[in-house]
Amino acid sequence: MSRILISHAGRDRPWAEWARWHLEAAGHQIELDSADRAPGTNFVEAMDRALHRDNPMLVLLSSAYLDPKRFTADEWTARFAQRRKDPDAKLIPIRIENIDLNGGLWAPIVVPDLFDLPADEAVTVLVEAVRRVVTQSPAGAPRAAPPVFPGRRTSVAAATEAGPRPPGSLPAVWNLARRNLGFTGRDGMLNNLHDTLRGGSRVAVQALHGMGGVGKTQLALEYAHRFAGEYDLVWWIPSEQPELISDHLSALALKLRLVSAGTAIPEAVEALREHLRRTGRWLLVFDNAEERDELAPWLPDGPGHLLITSRNHNWTGVARPVDVDVFMRGESVDLLRANLAGLTEIDADRLADALGDLPLAVGQAVDLLTETRMSIDVYLSDLTAHTADLMKEGRPPGGYPLSLAASVALSADRLRAADPAAGELLHLCARLGSQPIPADLFTARPDLLPAPLDDTARKPLALARTTARLGLYGLARLTDAGPVLHRLIQAVLRDIDIDPVTHHTVVERLLAAAGPDDGSDPRWWPRWSVLLPHLLAVGPVTTTDPGLRSTTAMAMWHLMSRGESRAALPLVEHLYEAWTRLHGPDDISTTYIANVLSAIHRQLGNYRRTHDLCQEIFTRTRRLHGDDHPNTLSAAHNLADILRGLGDYQQAREMDEDNLARRRRVLGEDDPATLRTATNLVMVTALMGDFAGVRELAEDTFARKRRVLGDDHPETLRTATNLAGVLRQLGEIQRALELNTATLARSRKVLGDEHPDTLESASALAAAYLVAGETRRALELEGETLAVQARVLGEEHPDTLRSAASLTELQRLLSDEDPAGAQGAE
Repeated sequence: MSRILISHAGRDRPWAEWARWHLEAAGHQIELDSADRAPGTNFVEAMDRALHRDNPMLVLLSSAYLDPKRFTADEWTARFAQRRKDPDAKLIPIRIENIDLNGGLWAPIVVPDLFDLPADEAVTVLVEAVRRVVTQSPAGAPRAAPPVFPGRRTSVAAATEAGPRPPGSLPAVWNLARRNLGFTGRDGMLNNLHDTLRGGSRVAVQALHGMGGVGKTQLALEYAHRFAGEYDLVWWIPSEQPELISDHLSALALKLRLVSAGTAIPEAVEALREHLRRTGRWLLVFDNAEERDELAPWLPDGPGHLLITSRNHNWTGVARPVDVDVFMRGESVDLLRANLAGLTEIDADRLADALGDLPLAVGQAVDLLTETRMSIDVYLSDLTAHTADLMKEGRPPGGYPLSLAASVALSADRLRAADPAAGELLHLCARLGSQPIPADLFTARPDLLPAPLDDTARKPLALARTTARLGLYGLARLTDAGPVLHRLIQAVLRDIDIDPVTHHTVVERLLAAAGPDDGSDPRWWPRWSVLLPHLLAVGPVTTTDPGLRSTTAMAMWHLMSRGESRAALPLVEHLYEAWTRLHGPDDISTTYIANVLSAIHRQLGNYRRTHDLCQEIFTRTRRLHGDDHPNTLSAAHNLADILRGLGDYQQAREMDEDNLARRRRVLGEDDPATLRTATNLVMVTALMGDFAGVRELAEDTFARKRRVLGDDHPETLRTATNLAGVLRQLGEIQRALELNTATLARSRKVLGDEHPDTLESASALAAAYLVAGETRRALELEGETLAVQARVLGEEHPDTLRSAASLTELQRLLSDEDPAGAQGAE
């Protein structure tokens, strides 16, 4: 028996389900397939499958189905044309809404209509359309008469014996608000919700939770309207006041004529429970439920569906939670362009990005822009400068009783009244980034926190429950990594904060204390990645807290150590200029960020700019602190490093020798700073050709770094590369080759394939291959390295130029026809 494929747009899933039920009742085998492309879909593969599907195909034609954004018209029109030309290709198009098919592909095809028909006639049209194309009736199936349909029957019990009504028809028992005609997107979420509700063997309970403004209630309302044809009873139960739920259930019992007027509420509720246990095809929506344990006693059993909307994320044992997040970008753009005439896709994307795709904020923006005709640029500028004020403006879209600003303010007031510690936590979180906020930011230094949060943070369970209340009141989205506050919600909270100075100061001190002491150790990089968005959110450029400036500078050093100097450069330059202006060039944080800036320029190959900065820092620190101060020794180390890069080997060597002696005396031989200077001295001495003289220092430094920092620390890896170069020059080819190979493998694992140190390690291994007589392997590795360096570092970077010169020499050697060259080519 041929399986009929029902091709439909995701928005038209109710029609597809209706058609499936009635065709299966007629004996056909059915498969549903949405023509929408989900994010991540391999489009080429999807089109290939479409062109090789088994026949026949039932196509539900609507404006959504024919929208070019839902699938590429060329491929699908080719598919339909193929089915028309192939006698065995069976195509069954049916219109499910009033769209114009007079032009193009569909014009010559007879397309019956299903919309605006009585229920029984719609079923007849569907089954007859399939029968005409599928010439042989399925085995065992009735040949002509469609399944009995309830049509105009008024009995709920009788209606449950037949299939769903056509989409758009409402059940006899219904109390929902009008449909939100501005509802956009969410097709995938609605269809997944439908599948989950249908999948339960007993009561299928679905909780929709999420922070305020994401549209939980609107999603539930749209679901009930969209799939109303599958139910004979749909009842909306406001649940924010649990003590009134019994009244709403009693009203439903009266509507169903299960009890008479005046029946006691407990008796009416019990009659309703008994009725729902024995019947199906009902949907109850419990809207704005707050507490699981308060709602659970009111949830009936039976074969129907229950839908709960809540800001609370904890419905364990009662419902399967579904996280309702902000719009996907495409949904935001579609909503904006559908309501703002002439809005370009680029401007819609800019606007959606600024609003963080928050549905309530997007809806308010649409209303305000429609009313004022304000330009997008002006709106975005005002949004940046006066976020909270702007979020008070614009009429909330249908279904939202309050503006975003009013909703946030009300929820924050309620939270503070219910849990003062949670109120303090909320306002601290509002001053951090809109990324997950780690709990240990508060537990590490509870002494810095305002009361009563300071006591709560000392008790892990108490803090976890306090954090959960931020989600319960719809002010945050709870994740395993910590609470996340939408940036517009944060802006409103900062605007209504009654103690902004205290909260800002506390956040600065918490972040200053949270930063690791080392920015170059890869073991701390994940921690820096977590902290960085929060550091940037508090405004380190203008901070007066020296601890926060120090932590920020170390975070920038971490970016440089990761090889992300190009991305970090603008911010570090801004910090250096601002701190110099605000705190003076002699301030320790200014000196620190200047060192970071010089290191970034060094990594980017801007050697002259690096030299000027290093010389300035060395002169200043020497004047302020003397020759043996750690800051002076660090400045001397950096200056010697760039002198080596500029080719002034003699001066660099003299500075390194002096600095190494001072650091050994002041800091000790195993201090990481001392070992860094020893590495510098090894490098410059090797460049001057004294390999034998530096061999012992190279071996000793490598051994100490392994012991002090570990085998995978970037500084250990750099030292290993240097030692391998010395060994290679001294003729110890095999050991050099082994050390280069192991170092490159570790660098790739720890730093990644495109880190400057990894690329330098690869070039060093290529040099070892050459000396070992493996010229072709050297050529291949150097060629691969050069390609990455040119893309990552730039074609004029010194490392790129050195690799280019090396590659040219390798190519010359490989093409040399002398015996040694021929042997190397093999």
